[in-house]
Amino acid sequence: MGVPKRQTITPKGRFRWIVHLFPLPALVIYAMFVVYPIFSAFTYSLYEWNGIKQGVFVGLKNFLTLFSVEPFNTMFWNAFGHNVIYFLVEMIVQNGIAFALAFFIYRKLRGSGFLKVAYFMPRLLSVIVVGFLWKLILNPNYGALNTLFTNLGLGSWAKPWLGDPDTALLAIILVNCWFGIGFAMLIFLAGLQSIPEELIEAARLDGAKGISMLVKIILPLCMPAITIMTIFTFIQAFEAFELVYAMQGSMGEPFRSTDTLAVYFYRLAFSSAGGGDVAIGLGSALAVVLFAIVASVSALSLYLMRKREVQH
Repeated sequence: MGVPKRQTITPKGRFRWIVHLFPLPALVIYAMFVVYPIFSAFTYSLYEWNGIKQGVFVGLKNFLTLFSVEPFNTMFWNAFGHNVIYFLVEMIVQNGIAFALAFFIYRKLRGSGFLKVAYFMPRLLSVIVVGFLWKLILNPNYGALNTLFTNLGLGSWAKPWLGDPDTALLAIILVNCWFGIGFAMLIFLAGLQSIPEELIEAARLDGAKGISMLVKIILPLCMPAITIMTIFTFIQAFEAFELVYAMQGSMGEPFRSTDTLAVYFYRLAFSSAGGGDVAIGLGSALAVVLFAIVASVSALSLYLMRKREVQH
């Protein structure tokens, strides 16, 4: 007797089109909450509009105002500089520590399994919760950090971390690094675990070890994960809003020292806290500029990564 053939059920005839309907709900949601707002921002950026009265078409005036009219241009470049600092500190501190932790876990040293879970725990918290938690810790009067310094006899180190323009931005960025290390560690760990063991063994037989192994073998092979994390860090840094808002509000206090482009956008488009009118058109122009910065840098990074993969 022959072996009976396995029957498979495939859509045929007039029912085949039903398969194409399954991704439709996700596409509709994506179009509503991502595609439509992007095109709306482009449209609103060409109008002078406060969200209530009839908008007046002004062409590129909002963009010219953003870059050449005081105080808008000063606040834009001030916030842009803070976003750049945000990105650089996150790249060095967050991603540097995350890669070191991922390498530690990759080598399967004792306790690495527990540490993998422990380092990711902050990521499970809401950003707003993290912001208020660290705002309490950094409080100059009863905060845990200043209390610890005082009890250790290091009272001179205690200071108003969020009230000093010299330390406020750095304090927020370091809190964000603490929050994001776990996610970055998992990305780097996935990159390390994708390296074939045969290549590592071959490198060991050729005499590579320690720093030489890390620099010449592991880092180049882990470059796709590093590139992806760099892009993610850039996007996160230039969209920094929730943590800054939770810890310092929408004014970028003290003295605009913690202002970012996303916070500045919120202040322009949705808030009159600064004493001026809500300017949705001007805020939309800022959103378009921010989108262009993030999209262009991300696209360039992906292009360079793919070009490098083709060359190798």
